[in-house]
Amino acid sequence: MEIPFHKPYITSDEVDGVVNALQSGWITMGSTTLEFEDRFREYIGCKNAISMNSCTACLHLALKAINLTEGDEVLVPAVTFTATAEVITYFKAKPVLADIDKHTGNIDISKIERKITAKTKAIIPVHYGGQPCDMDEIAGIAKAHRLCVIEDAAHAIPAWYRQKKIGTISDMTCFSFYATKPLTTGEGGMVTTENDEWTARMKILRLHGISQDAWKRYSKEGTWFYEVIEAGHKYNLTDIQAAIGLAQLRKIEWMWQRRKLIAGRYTDALQSIDTLMTPFVKPDRESAWHLYVLKLNLETLTIGRNQFIEELKRRGIVTSVHFIPLYRHPYYRDAFSYSTNGFDGSEWFYERVISLPIYPGMTDAQVHTVIDTVTELATRYKK
Repeated sequence: MEIPFHKPYITSDEVDGVVNALQSGWITMGSTTLEFEDRFREYIGCKNAISMNSCTACLHLALKAINLTEGDEVLVPAVTFTATAEVITYFKAKPVLADIDKHTGNIDISKIERKITAKTKAIIPVHYGGQPCDMDEIAGIAKAHRLCVIEDAAHAIPAWYRQKKIGTISDMTCFSFYATKPLTTGEGGMVTTENDEWTARMKILRLHGISQDAWKRYSKEGTWFYEVIEAGHKYNLTDIQAAIGLAQLRKIEWMWQRRKLIAGRYTDALQSIDTLMTPFVKPDRESAWHLYVLKLNLETLTIGRNQFIEELKRRGIVTSVHFIPLYRHPYYRDAFSYSTNGFDGSEWFYERVISLPIYPGMTDAQVHTVIDTVTELATRYKK
């Protein structure tokens, strides 16, 4: 039987929550969404949490909150999902790509300052696979150059950096609740920040730029009268999604412990195989283990990464690659004249990585099957 790359951990808790939301008669943004924001804020330990319909929306409005404008530049890692850089282009601003640390997949802090210009407005570090970036160093660089730091924490719930939970460190942090993420609402996201002014503005922008609490206008507490005070967007979360999120949040710690256990079993079994390289996590942080990214030691193998993936697939194990570097995509290559030059870490990384299945509902038997199959291939195709 096929082992999928991911399967969301959905139980009767989520189903009951959705049914209750449907039966309440209020299915768009309402009290359940506000409760989800409150519970999330308490869990992270931040001052403000603003829900939206995707992490992309969160990143977009975070940049809008800091008044990003045409011609500005924002630093992002070269290896990330397109959304991280895409939102910068909404402003006719430029995503400036920095190389990554080939060991962690995170932005290489030694490559950041050389990319900063007078046009640079912000840095968006991405916590690759769930492992936090070098946030103290990034904060120091940002402070020296008066830049905002907006963390892309799409992979990083829960995660800790030097005993601080991700979501409490920088100017803003953007989380994803997409179907494959450690906490899912199907689609969704959340911004956390200590800044009340940014919070107020993002709450207005997420619902068409209508004055605060516009969602109440069809409730007994609301009024038909409203004012549009800024051109906004349709980015709000719904109570149906928030009901799923509340159920997920109640078991987030258990789901994280299960992913952590699976990651540990993979590493224990595969770390001694010289054709493979298991993930490196720095000792002063805790990964969310959204991804388990294995790297192939290509110099010791007779096949490449793509064929390794196909061999796994033939044996019923679905894997993925995170990510194709942005400069390799036609849009970024053509629009910003990017090439592979200057991205040695990213190129080395991209050629070798395979993301193995890791999700809370994986059975022990499935984990062992993945281990046995990877071991068999790594041995069979050794030079």
